[in-house]
Amino acid sequence: MALPEGLLEAVRNYLDITWEDPAGDEKLSGIIARGMRYLDKTAGAELDYTVEDKPLELLMDYCRYARSNALEEFQGNYLHELLSLQIETAVKAGG
Repeated sequence: MALPEGLLEAVRNYLDITWEDPAGDEKLSGIIARGMRYLDKTAGAELDYTVEDKPLELLMDYCRYARSNALEEFQGNYLHELLSLQIETAVKAGG
């Protein structure tokens, strides 16, 4: 899955990763791609991660939890936001 342009750099900035690490970037790219698939599946639609909005915010936090080896806590801590995302996506889709 190709990441949207600039997304890796945005996540690196959010996570305060200031050093160059190609292997780390590859690992982080995988985390981002998995997070995008997870959020798209949760929302029931392909989301836009190129604009400052709830999907990007949730993706950043997903990556933060994944890097901290606390991914199992993400869904519980963000349940309200994930449900809101599902509802918003359903309303936009007309159903």
